[in-house]
Amino acid sequence: MKTEGVRKAWDKYKYIALIVLVGVVLLLWPSGTSGTNGESSSVAQAAPIQKDEVEREMETILSKISGVGKLELMLTVDTDGERRLARDQEASYSGSGQSPEDWSRTTETVLIGSGSSEAPIVVETSYPTYRGALVVCEGGDQADVKLAVTQAVSALTGLSSDRITVARWQ
Repeated sequence: MKTEGVRKAWDKYKYIALIVLVGVVLLLWPSGTSGTNGESSSVAQAAPIQKDEVEREMETILSKISGVGKLELMLTVDTDGERRLARDQEASYSGSGQSPEDWSRTTETVLIGSGSSEAPIVVETSYPTYRGALVVCEGGDQADVKLAVTQAVSALTGLSSDRITVARWQ
């Protein structure tokens, strides 16, 4: 009689038990992509942004605006972007007294990867802030082109429109 009750319960809840069992196995299963490969790609994306690269990309994008024509862009930087790296600090005590000379502290940058593919771990990235922008373009004497270029540069750099100058190319 008891085995009949167990059998009915098993028939009723076997799919739920199977789903729970599969979920537990998947949670405990080691993932092959969460090791250093995933971390090193996030470090590579956090490389510092170069002003020249930003200017070239913006020139390419801005030259596609209707009426702009040939274009050159110059950005002035207020503060450079910087990266703060993860650091490992260790303090050790090497003496019998309580004086500060008895303590030594070592600090080193934390690296991921192995061999020649080691890279530092970036904890925080701050992007450059711009002081102003000058855009010289063939359509720089037209009001609608000036407005479109000013709005685009403002959106890309965070500059207010009074810090962006659009001039005509000669």
